Amino acid sequence: MPLRLPAYQPIPAPDRGTDLIEVSAAQLQPTQWCVGLAEIWSREKDFAQDSRQQRLDYLRGKPVPLIRSADGAMWMLDRHHRLRGLIGIDPGATTWAYVVQELPTADRSAVLAYLHNQGWLYLYDGRGNGPHPVEQLPKSLLGLDDDPYRSLVWKLKQEGWIKPQPLIPYHEFRWGAWLRSRPLPPFSSRRLDPALAAARQLVCSAAAHDMPGWKGDKKACR
Repeated sequence: MPLRLPAYQPIPAPDRGTDLIEVSAAQLQPTQWCVGLAEIWSREKDFAQDSRQQRLDYLRGKPVPLIRSADGAMWMLDRHHRLRGLIGIDPGATTWAYVVQELPTADRSAVLAYLHNQGWLYLYDGRGNGPHPVEQLPKSLLGLDDDPYRSLVWKLKQEGWIKPQPLIPYHEFRWGAWLRSRPLPPFSSRRLDPALAAARQLVCSAAAHDMPGWKGDKKACR
């Protein structure tokens, strides 16, 4: 099931001269409909081992790209899983961010239209249905759906079966949609094991060779 995603503009990365700002993680508005809860739980476990200051020091090296509207509202273009895991153990946590674009409007619909035109919205829910109307996008990280296929792809990347592609928006969701169109045993974000063996074979197969990040010709898949 191919995703009908629009063309996208690359998200500018910060350079040495980029000013970082400290913001409330819980107040950032998401630009995607769902997450993989398996990754969230892993992030929570990692963050729980550190103090608040240690987390903040770590997050300085992973700043969040933002779009900021005229009334100060901020939309995050990346880091959804990391920050959802962070506020899961510390609802008042702050993080570091940088502003990609200041928009001269406070109208939510206009901001979402801008984001959509840039290819910076993911409007499919946790069951792969969509795209949904931009106006219905969840307004909080805590309101995002769980997509077990996104969890499965995260695990496959952790194991080295899929090569990361940081310049491609929603790369993991694209792989999730591809796997969703293949036969897999029943599984969930809590129980990925039933699908892992079959999923490993699928992502390494010749059928996946057109997918960015395919490693079927590499040692990991042999």
